[in-house]
Amino acid sequence: NYTVVTEFVLLGLSQTHEVQMILFFFFLLFYMIVLPGNVLIILTIQGDSQLGSPMYFFLANLAFLDICYCSVTPPKMLADFFSQRKTISYSACMAQLFFLHFLGAAEAFLLMVMAYDRYVAICKPLHYTMLVNRGVCCVLVGATWGGGFVHGIILFALSIHLPLCGPNILDNFFCDVHQLVKLACANTYIVELFMFLNNGVVIVMCFTLLLISYTVLLLKLQTQSSKAKNKVASTCVSHIIVVFFMCGPAMYIYALPFQAVPMEKVVAVFHTVIFPLTNPMIYTLCNKEIKGSMWKLVSKYILWC
Repeated sequence: NYTVVTEFVLLGLSQTHEVQMILFFFFLLFYMIVLPGNVLIILTIQGDSQLGSPMYFFLANLAFLDICYCSVTPPKMLADFFSQRKTISYSACMAQLFFLHFLGAAEAFLLMVMAYDRYVAICKPLHYTMLVNRGVCCVLVGATWGGGFVHGIILFALSIHLPLCGPNILDNFFCDVHQLVKLACANTYIVELFMFLNNGVVIVMCFTLLLISYTVLLLKLQTQSSKAKNKVASTCVSHIIVVFFMCGPAMYIYALPFQAVPMEKVVAVFHTVIFPLTNPMIYTLCNKEIKGSMWKLVSKYILWC
């Protein structure tokens, strides 16, 4: 009942036309790499029977989440580079906020599932096929989507109850919870606390658990043979890199979500635009099986053309 704001004005990344054009072509290039790269990962895993292990099943789902995630904010940002007045309606802002946190949390939970998969494969190899079969994989993936939905809907429910009376200017290129809290025209300490617990604490806990789990796995590799050690270590290292790329910027933004942080826009760009590029780059460059299967798929397509 307190909300009288019907739209928000986005200040974007820059007010200079020349800088906006440079950023447009730069981010468009990233977007044109992210989409085909993740689609190629999914097609490669689905089309190669040798990539039927749970690890590649989770990787295909991670690539699909990346496609969805990079479709939340970049398209609007690219279109706004050609707009004199960058605006977004209240309903579109709430939708953007929901899907951003829904898909982001689902990715974080999926990374935890992938860590569990590597733990069972390394520490309990004889029970791996029983503990991580296809049914268990589907349940775990469904749980990541369900957990992400709960996370997103809680933040959405808290955000729509913020009393927004104006001003309606957001100093960023997308809508997020901590920006809306700054525009609230009444004391919202309880809402801020719940938002922080549901956002900042969750991402810090996910990062801590992931870091501990992969540290334990790398220590367990000391008992493996040199060949197995190199193969598993490369997989774990690639997963750790993705964890840092995802959780680092998120913790920087949301650990203190209601205070202005230096270079917030730069970190937000990295978190929402550049991060989805890391999965196809890291997983293809660090995995010989994926690279070999991709090359076969691309070669068949070229010959067919």
